[in-house]
Amino acid sequence: MGSIADESEDDASLLDADASSGIHCDTCAACCCRLEVLLLTDTGVPGHLIAIDAWGAPVMARLEDRWCAALERQTLRCSIYDRRPWVCRELEMGGADCVAARQAFIEE
Repeated sequence: MGSIADESEDDASLLDADASSGIHCDTCAACCCRLEVLLLTDTGVPGHLIAIDAWGAPVMARLEDRWCAALERQTLRCSIYDRRPWVCRELEMGGADCVAARQAFIEE
């Protein structure tokens, strides 16, 4: 998928890949970048990318379209990868949470 707005790719193809068939950076579609990410530890996320949720907890800022503010829209890659939150570091590409995020994105 070349950009978030690109709807030409069949959404079902996003689910075709799983941990055994090789979800990787080029095929992931960044579906997890629509999840709320609590900042549980200080990894150096720049202040302009931090928001406060309804309960007063620090979270990754999201734009009006609900995508993470750190997501580079043209490449679908994290602009702060080396400083990304712990939650993002722990999400296993192709794992159960990854596949669930992909399914939720497709079902919207």
